[in-house]
Amino acid sequence: MAGRPRDERTRNRILRRAADIASAEGLEGLSIGRLAADLGVSKSGLFGYFGSKEELQLATVRVAAEVYLQEVVRPALAAPPGLGRVWRLCDGWLDYSERRVFPGGCFFFAVTAEFDARPGRVRDAVAAAGLEWNRLVTRTVDDARRLGELTEDTEPGQLAFELTAFLETANAVSLLHDDPAAYRRARTAVRTRLRAAATDPAALPGPDPAA
Repeated sequence: MAGRPRDERTRNRILRRAADIASAEGLEGLSIGRLAADLGVSKSGLFGYFGSKEELQLATVRVAAEVYLQEVVRPALAAPPGLGRVWRLCDGWLDYSERRVFPGGCFFFAVTAEFDARPGRVRDAVAAAGLEWNRLVTRTVDDARRLGELTEDTEPGQLAFELTAFLETANAVSLLHDDPAAYRRARTAVRTRLRAAATDPAALPGPDPAA
């Protein structure tokens, strides 16, 4: 019993390193041998935590999801429902990617591209995380509409799709072209789109994109 907290810390350290690797090299880039060498632990000891590469991949998706919740979702949900929360969700996502919480940018952007056409348990876990995020963005937009802060004809699913596209494009462009300006452009795009749909554009945080 006394050893379990230390074992859990070790397991979490292994998985955090695995998530960092996967964000840049993909989940298929993970191996027990690679992690053991990186972390200075034995292969047999590391194998005892997971048992197979697939279990390692699934555990890595779970720990990445917890980091995502901590960095993006929970801070946004601390804001009251409405237009400000929509903005905070988008701005928080861009900040998470821009700060390279994972060295390869957004973990889920990377592994979705890797597994989107590959059936199996890992794909299902990645897809479930993506679906949960899309539902959250859509629900947050819909809350703002119901509160009268977005126009009544705003279609939440469509607006959520557009906002997510701005975020993911910034992540991709910043990585591929080493272009930090992609985040500024994405924030401008998000503000412009939200102001166009807002009943009171002045209520949106941040400078006017036309200024």
